[in-house]
Amino acid sequence: MTDPVVVEPVRPGIVKLTLNRPEKLNAMNHALVAGLYDAFDRLAADRSCRVIVLTGAGRGFCAGLDLGEGATPPAAAGLGRAQAGMTVQKLIAGLVPRMRAVPQPIVAAVNGAASGGGLALALASDVRIAARSARFNVAFVRVGLSGCDIGVSWLLPRLVGASRAFELLLTGRLIDAAEADRIGLVTRVVPDDEVLDAALETADLIVGNSPFGIRMTKEVMWSQLEVGSLQAGIDLENRTQVLASFTGDLEEAMAAFLEKRPPRFSDR
Repeated sequence: MTDPVVVEPVRPGIVKLTLNRPEKLNAMNHALVAGLYDAFDRLAADRSCRVIVLTGAGRGFCAGLDLGEGATPPAAAGLGRAQAGMTVQKLIAGLVPRMRAVPQPIVAAVNGAASGGGLALALASDVRIAARSARFNVAFVRVGLSGCDIGVSWLLPRLVGASRAFELLLTGRLIDAAEADRIGLVTRVVPDDEVLDAALETADLIVGNSPFGIRMTKEVMWSQLEVGSLQAGIDLENRTQVLASFTGDLEEAMAAFLEKRPPRFSDR
């Protein structure tokens, strides 16, 4: 049986995480959702993993929920309709805060469709790079549900602005890679056969920085989306910056700069 999620170290410090149901455009069933949780749990504890590159096998990133099979976990067996539905809902939606909690930055290499839950996975990543074939949409509203699901109605306005996000949430229309780039949903658009290389290029740049500094940057930059004032945000930055200054990596970075060599970070 083929694993629905494949974890593969590809370069020092970089792990590729592949959604692996290509015959279903990597649509979410229970096995794929459980595989993602397991992969994130293992990688979060792996200090040798510095960056995660998330992509989809075949011609799609993730087409959202598998409408034919669903994603009902064994824990929902025997529950009432509302109780079982809430169990499934919380399981899938919990992937977004889990991705935010993973200490490593996640770079999404979006190939093909990123719809519904697939859009949520892309939005929950820290950086998004799109192949020219990439397509994005809020699919939930097109199947009789609310467009507000799996954190999308919180994430999307913060990434592209409320006006654009509201239109996408209400219409569920597909946008192509060019429009995604224009509205700031993705940082780059590249030919299909270059999307993984482009994501790895970004991952390499991240790995070139100090491990502790990157972990703190991810933590603080996401927290800043929830901080209520400029002063509270600065207070958070101040404490994090002083904390980071106590690691040996600051001294190593300064020495490497003066000696004109790449730094050799110890993460201590």
